[in-house]
Amino acid sequence: MVDPGTLQQYSLFGGLAEDQINQVLQHVEYRTYNAGDTLMIEGEQNDKIYFIIQGRVDITKQGNVLLHLDEGDTLGEMEVLDIMPSAATGLVVEKSTIASISNKALRQIYKQDAGVFSLMIMNLARDLSRRLRRMDEWHSWAPQDNGAIPESPSPKKAK
Repeated sequence: MVDPGTLQQYSLFGGLAEDQINQVLQHVEYRTYNAGDTLMIEGEQNDKIYFIIQGRVDITKQGNVLLHLDEGDTLGEMEVLDIMPSAATGLVVEKSTIASISNKALRQIYKQDAGVFSLMIMNLARDLSRRLRRMDEWHSWAPQDNGAIPESPSPKKAK
């Protein structure tokens, strides 16, 4: 289990007090993955938001690496928010500890405390907006950069 004070530093939990994070942690599952494991597969259903506690995950689409994610980053949020199949694959590239919150758990969080739920969803929306903005910027200069893969476009720590 991760210390709530540490999680306050990451964008998914930004603005939540330690006691509110403790409420959320009741619904979090932890798992260790090995290099080569997949968290979600492009085109398949996913009902979890993944939060990288330790390790590294590549986001791939049609076999091409789009970006690297590491500690503090989230993935799977698009599929949980819009209930569509996964837009990309989350491929674990080194032994990693990953926490996840299922769609069902999010509904439970909503029932427990709508304010906590709302703040988490707002944080996810901000992260998605930042990621989209970064991908737009990257796309505009990528052809001149010999195909370099960007680091995570979402902020690791809340500002």
